[in-house]
Amino acid sequence: MIDNMTVTELKKKLDSGEELLLIDCREQAEWNEAHIENANFHPLSQFQAEIEKLEGRDKETVIVCLQAATMLQGEGYENLFNLEGGILAWIDEGYPTLSQE
Repeated sequence: MIDNMTVTELKKKLDSGEELLLIDCREQAEWNEAHIENANFHPLSQFQAEIEKLEGRDKETVIVCLQAATMLQGEGYENLFNLEGGILAWIDEGYPTLSQE
């Protein structure tokens, strides 16, 4: 089972400078619209091939995609969290996002 992390918990961790791995697995168009600063972009369509390139297996890992979190769990990642509500919950709380134009 993969635990959830609320956007409020994530925001507190990011604001305090806690070292964690934040992975956003939405596709390019969604990423371009809005993403969390310092998130690592790995689209789900290419995620399986990119798992071995990820650094920070020992870090707390927060994924913006339950399916990708499940893939990482299958690869032996243990300190995993799914971002509850994803980017929409982050935006709904009024937290800042970046966009690519």
